Amino acid sequence: QLSEDVERVSENPTDEREGEMEVHEDASSVILPDSELGTTAPSLRFSKTCLKNVFSVILLFIYLLLMAVAVFLVYQTISDFREKLKHPVMSVSYKEVSLYDAPGIAFYPGKARLLSCKHHYYDHIPPLINPGQPGDIECTTQRINYTDPFTNQTMKYALVVQGPRDVKKKELVFLQFHLNGTDQDFSAIDYLLFSSFQEFINSPEKAEFMKDCESSYSSWKFSGGFRTWVKMSLVKTKEEDGSETVEFKQETSVVNYIDQRTKPRSDQLFFVVFEWKDPFIQTVQDIITANPWNMIALLCGIFLALFKAADFAKLSVKWMIKIRKRHLKRRRQVMNHIS
Repeated sequence: QLSEDVERVSENPTDEREGEMEVHEDASSVILPDSELGTTAPSLRFSKTCLKNVFSVILLFIYLLLMAVAVFLVYQTISDFREKLKHPVMSVSYKEVSLYDAPGIAFYPGKARLLSCKHHYYDHIPPLINPGQPGDIECTTQRINYTDPFTNQTMKYALVVQGPRDVKKKELVFLQFHLNGTDQDFSAIDYLLFSSFQEFINSPEKAEFMKDCESSYSSWKFSGGFRTWVKMSLVKTKEEDGSETVEFKQETSVVNYIDQRTKPRSDQLFFVVFEWKDPFIQTVQDIITANPWNMIALLCGIFLALFKAADFAKLSVKWMIKIRKRHLKRRRQVMNHIS
């Protein structure tokens, strides 16, 4: 076959040259004229530049929107922080103890007389042997006179008794009073609880101490002819200036006393029991939930985002101006070339 081709080429050399000329003519027909090249390339370049500009404008608006959101977050964070500073939240915590500081119980018996006072344990109170008769006074007591803190004219007589301490053994104090007669329709004895009996004993001015207690604490009553059971709980409140105030909460139950004395009596008997409700001291304090360090960290992050967004917007604007100047420069060159 190779020899046959060689022979055919040697016999028709003119046909081969004509084929080569046809190939060259086809190739030359594919090449575009200079005018078409000059118009196509700038249009493609212009479309790419336009897309880049549109994309940059969209990005710029997005970052401006993000900056507006960041500014709103800054304003909202500062407003929330100021609102939380004005309205602190009350926090309640409980501390368990085995022994309380013995409270002071100030009684205002008037004409009534203390017959007996004893400390009992495990909620066990033995039956009364001689009700209405003087018995053992095993409590630590203190009698004091002072002027009324609200009128500064009336003299008040108070009998201060040491309260229970041991909450695990359910220590309680049982007191019995006797009132021979009264000119009132209802007979009752006022009492006042304050936080520490030892502070009262150690106070050099006991009268002033009692006046301060009466001004700070609430007073209650227990009636004659009943056994009043008082269960106390202690609440400590921490003020904004760092000081601490103490108050008592009470749960009171009243049981009727059946007088089994043989002869009818016109006198009144008062029975009252004091014990702790539970071994938990309740501490109340106002806390501010807004943490300034968290707010500072959030503001730093927001401002950093703002600066980054502003920097990007500035660079985008510069880039758009640069592209615009380059496009105008190229257009002037084309116009000069045409002219």
